[in-house]
Formats: sequence, structure tokens, C-alpha cells
Amino acid sequence: MNFLTGGQMKRICLGLLGCGTVGKGVVNLLEENASLLESKLGCSLFLKKIADLNLNEIKDILPKGTEFTDNPFEVTDDKEIDIVIELIGGTDIAQELIIRSINNKKNVITANKNLLAVNGSRIFEEASKNGVEIGFEASTGGAMPVIKTMRESLCGNKILETAGILNGTCNYILSKITNENISFETALYQAQKNGFAEKDPSLDINGDDTAHKLSIISSIAYGTKINFSDIYIEGITGISAEDIENARDFGYRIKLMAISKNHGDSFEARVHPTMIPYNHLLAKIDGALNAISIHGDASGEIILSGAGAGMMPTASAVVSDICDLARNISSGISSRIPSLSFMPEKLKEIPIVKISEITCKYYMRLTAKDSPGVLSKVSGILGDFGISIKSVHQKGRDENTIGVPIVMITHKAKESDIQKAVKGVGNLDDILEKPVIIRIEDEF
Repeated sequence: MNFLTGGQMKRICLGLLGCGTVGKGVVNLLEENASLLESKLGCSLFLKKIADLNLNEIKDILPKGTEFTDNPFEVTDDKEIDIVIELIGGTDIAQELIIRSINNKKNVITANKNLLAVNGSRIFEEASKNGVEIGFEASTGGAMPVIKTMRESLCGNKILETAGILNGTCNYILSKITNENISFETALYQAQKNGFAEKDPSLDINGDDTAHKLSIISSIAYGTKINFSDIYIEGITGISAEDIENARDFGYRIKLMAISKNHGDSFEARVHPTMIPYNHLLAKIDGALNAISIHGDASGEIILSGAGAGMMPTASAVVSDICDLARNISSGISSRIPSLSFMPEKLKEIPIVKISEITCKYYMRLTAKDSPGVLSKVSGILGDFGISIKSVHQKGRDENTIGVPIVMITHKAKESDIQKAVKGVGNLDDILEKPVIIRIEDEF
């Protein structure tokens, strides 16, 4: 028991905005582990008020003494509430409620990666101005402690690069195609059927969800203001079972990767399907799991893996933030750890390297006429742009295909040169379909 308050254990009052899947998980965790949390925190956590539009869906889980309202401003304006937990989502009302809570001198916890990626700079500035804190561990990687690891455990490191599998839907789909040799459409259907993909999965499969997370991670890694708009984004809809089989033949697996590399005065931030070596730990992350590799100059490579979404894993991250903020409130301190790791006045506008300027190896798949001299024409065009071929497979013609498949791996090349070469190769009369390219990362 905490005797700093005259023999009474200090009580931290919480307000919850939105009690959907994750909100219910937070309520369950606070209730089931109440004694455990008290023994760790030295204070009690009291969920004073929940704001949601539908009482019928949550009345069975309402804790004793918790008030219900359909007016979220009753939470943001309640003078007794110390911490507001925003789990509504979206970028409109959620932002209004967060800013109002901050202006009312309340600490805020959110899982809203979309909002933080788009308007996070304003939210963090307002929090700093009002002397309150923002907890957002649940916004990036679910149960994986990505934010805490980078802000605290690796505080003494210069972060050199990060590479992550940050979307469970995409990883589930690619794992299904890889392990069962099924089509993208079939894998997506199974993901939806099993609850790993939304009815409208576009935010996931187009790469936007992953890019939201990458923008937050990059800001913490390099001390830059959050910049979502300049991140290169490419989804997984163009990946076929054929590409995955070819990748396996070359010793790779295909994952949707969020890649960030520190160049000092600039950094790379890109999301796209990537071939990674089959023996790397990230290549072995299957199903709906997430994982991230973080390279510090002193720590070397650290890999975190775990459930990136779902009721209880995300609730675990939210409650982690509750505990951190509750400890600070009990101790009478605030902003002990800057939200984005760097002191607010030290955050810079660091430019993101354009995708045309990156350099890596490439996989290229062509469908060509079954005629002599095709490969020499292709290699000639690649040579014109300074691109050399590391290995090539020309497979036998399948009676069900319209031409002969040619797959190759290049040595390192500049993206702008590859794009020019692909355009030139695609214009050849001997090439029957638009060439497919996938970037390759051999080292993380």
C-alpha cells in the first residue's frame, strides 16, 4: 500500500473513449489483473467513465462503479479523470477529443496510428505545451514493446536502421501463398474468413497501415518530426504464387517490409514487398505475427516479435501505457521521457530519401516469346543503364502460359535506373506482359 497519501492508496482515475474490441480487452485486463497491477504500481486504477454509442454491447462488462455515457466530452471534461484512453479511431472526432483532453491537462493514451501519422506533430506539441504525456505503445506493433524499446532500452544508441513486418493481415496472406501455393485472392478470402482481414482490407493490403507505423518509428529513431506523406508505399496485391516460388528458388521469402535507414542528414522510409534471405529470422515470421529488427550502433541487431493486433495483445500495450503514466502521476512527475525520444526542441525536419535514389538488388520476372535472342536484348537494355545480372533462370514453357518465363536477380542498382530499364524492356516486342520487379534486401 502507498502510504504517501496518509495511509490511503492513491487512486488514478481513467476515462475510456470507445469500447469496441480493444476497449473491451482493456476493461477485461484492468478487472482481471487489478490486484496484480496494484501490487506493481502502489496505486489503484479506477475506470471512472466509459463513453460509447452503444450501451447494449458493453453493459455486461461494465465494472462496478463505472459510469456510462454516450457523450465523449463528459470524459474529456471530467475533472477527476487523470488519464483519457482514446480507442475510437479515425482522424476527426478522435483528434478533437485528444486535443480537448490535453487542454484540460489530462494525460492521453491512444492506439490511433493513423491520427498520429497524419497529425501527430500537433498532438505532441500540444501535450508538451500543457505539461501532459501521450502514451501510444499500442499504435505500433500491438503487444510488441517497440516504442518502449527504442525510447528507453536503446536510448544510448544511434539507430542505424529498422526493418519490420508490421501488418498481420499482409503477413498472413503472404504466408498462406508461400506455404499452400494458393492465389492472392484465395489467401485474402481466408484471412477475412478467419478474422485477420477487414471486409474492406485496402488499408492493409495497399501498405498504408504499415506506413503509418513506420512514420512513427522513424520519428523516434532519428529525432525527426513525423512525416507520413513522403513515405514510399507499395502494397502486396501484385504478388503472385509464381513470384513466391521463384523467390524460394533464389533463397528468399517475400514479406511486406517497412524499411528505414539512417543516412545522417536524410533517411530512407519505404514500404513494399521485399525479398529477404530465407535464413533471416524475419523470414520465418509466419501467420498474423509481427516482427521488427532494430539496429543500434552499440546494441547491434535486436529483433522483437509478437501479436501485432487483436483484442488482448493491443489491450496489453494500452495497459502498459496506463502503468507508466500512473507511476508518473503517483510520483508527481511529468514528461520524464520525451514522447518521441528526443527533447521537443531538438526534433528536426529531416528529409526522406526519394525512392528513385535508393540502391539495392532487384528481382525481375518477364514473360517472353519463345524465340532466340530475347535474353540478349534484355541484358543489353539493362547494360545500357549500368545494371548487371547476378543470376538468371529461364524456365521451360508451360502449356497453360502465353510465353516463356524469365526470372533474374540483378546486382545492386539505383532505383531510377531500374525503372528506366524496366520501361525499355517492357517496350520490346518479344515481351508479352509488363515486367514485375521486387526489391531485395540481403542485410538488415
